[in-house]
Amino acid sequence: MASSRIWLSSPHMGGSELQYVSEAFSGNWIAPLGPNVTGFEEDLQGYLENDVLVAALSSGTAAIHLGLLLLGIGAGDEVLCQSFTFAASANPILYLGATPVFVDSEPDTWNICPFFLEQAIIDRIAKGKKPKAIIAVHLYGMPYKVDEVAKIAEKYDIPILEDSAEALGSTYKNRKCGTFGDVAALSFNGNKIITTSGGGALVTKSKDLKEKAIYLATQARENKPYYEHTEIGYNYRMSNISAGIGRGQMEVLNSHVALRRQMHDFYHSVFENVNGVTVFKEYSADCISNFWLTTILIDSKLTNGVTAEDIRIKLLEDNIEARPLWKPMHMQPVFKKYPYYGGNFCEKLFNAGLCLPSGSNLQVQEKERIRVALLKALRYNAK
Repeated sequence: MASSRIWLSSPHMGGSELQYVSEAFSGNWIAPLGPNVTGFEEDLQGYLENDVLVAALSSGTAAIHLGLLLLGIGAGDEVLCQSFTFAASANPILYLGATPVFVDSEPDTWNICPFFLEQAIIDRIAKGKKPKAIIAVHLYGMPYKVDEVAKIAEKYDIPILEDSAEALGSTYKNRKCGTFGDVAALSFNGNKIITTSGGGALVTKSKDLKEKAIYLATQARENKPYYEHTEIGYNYRMSNISAGIGRGQMEVLNSHVALRRQMHDFYHSVFENVNGVTVFKEYSADCISNFWLTTILIDSKLTNGVTAEDIRIKLLEDNIEARPLWKPMHMQPVFKKYPYYGGNFCEKLFNAGLCLPSGSNLQVQEKERIRVALLKALRYNAK
């Protein structure tokens, strides 16, 4: 009998989610909005601290889209964006008719490189096109170099949209990721550290911006007894049912972070005596990663020719999901025509890296299957 599938990052319920959803059913709060939406927003605000306000939305992509709108981005504007990320970080730029300008990553965090970021700003200004925003991503839960990026943004008076979709529970200098940008985006997709099955949130410190986000997310309907619209709006608000799942998930967020970090420690133990495999880790005591996904780099010169793709295929043969690192945006066919600043660091990451199963619900026997399969793929004695 074939072994059950081990997923890269599967949903992990805590137990209270059904209670919140059942209350929504019993009160007939099935349509969008309702007490769970308000409660989930308040839960997130309390967790993030730093006087932030949260608008619960249908996805993290919606949060980035509305975040750019709130920052005044429109057709013809340029937006600086980390190249090494998921496409949802960049797609909303094009939704607005703006132009993405991609920036390479740096080795410590794999996130946007402050040096190339400033070089891009200087060059775009010289070309008569000052960028209107910076999208910086906490990739795989690893905080970007917050202080350095903020210093550059302040120097050139460019707002930051903080993409914290993968970093709920991560911190930089004891402050939660999602609270550093002028606006920030969170994601609660099914594979994230907590989930609402699908959903996201926009984070801001401005009451006016939160209200504007909610207005735009509810089809920009004016406060009248009939439907009147003076702006284009979107159907981006989170449902009361999804928010109920989120409220239950908030109760186990800290334990999920701890379990993800334990998975990261597990992989360190697997590879501690293996040449050519490096587990990506925090570069400084200033940052704590939720390790949403544990990632590795493989140097095939030191693994007798075994590549990241070889390992991925071998794991798949054992019904274990692993995934290549994000393919950089400037290498994607849909984005290749847009400006890019940097070297080839994020391209090297894509070619040499792998995301490993990191779920907070993986059991001892599943970890052992993973350990044996990894060492077999690397041609080590897996006893």
